[in-house]
Amino acid sequence: MPVVTGLEVYQRDRERVKLFLDDEFVLDLPLMEAARLRRGQCLTEAEVLELTSARDLQQAFDRAVGFLSYRPRSVEEVRRHLVKKAVPDSLIAVVMARLQERGYVNDLEFARFWIANRERFKPMGSRALKYELRQKGVDDDVLDVAMAGVDESESAYRAAEARLSRYSGLARGAFRHKLSAMLRRRGFSEYAINDVTLRIQEELEERDPGYFHRDDAE
Repeated sequence: MPVVTGLEVYQRDRERVKLFLDDEFVLDLPLMEAARLRRGQCLTEAEVLELTSARDLQQAFDRAVGFLSYRPRSVEEVRRHLVKKAVPDSLIAVVMARLQERGYVNDLEFARFWIANRERFKPMGSRALKYELRQKGVDDDVLDVAMAGVDESESAYRAAEARLSRYSGLARGAFRHKLSAMLRRRGFSEYAINDVTLRIQEELEERDPGYFHRDDAE
């Protein structure tokens, strides 16, 4: 049976340990797994395989946490990432369970983050938001809860306001056409589009009489 002849902590990562068997480097281990070993200890083949599995699991977990460090992710996004990195299905199941137990992934919190981010930087309609989140694997039941507080008309209004400088000088008809088309591409409902287009036009006529083309016959 191989004998543990060395346990060396990495200088740049104090949570990982080099394992030497019979004076040869075999693999690196999570610190918690290495703490169970001692120099001179004999290991069976099954024990070596168990240590290898623990190493592989930790590497897969660290890979998932690294992926999450850039921004929140849905459960399905993390799973797809691990599949792409050729992590075995058996390990993915354990990693996903551990991530959820520790609160690292939560589809409801992710959906709320995604919606808030869109509301701040690029307001979109409910249809478009649901499509994006479904593509990321979020279930409809979760979407219904996450979107309960979204006011689509107000979101459409903010999206319209951000585009007003581009439409200055247009005739009223052309203005309504372009604004409606933009809101439609963002996935807003026809009700929200009609409501906001009329509201914006009335506000512009009141506060900026020179906004629309003066030759407009409407």
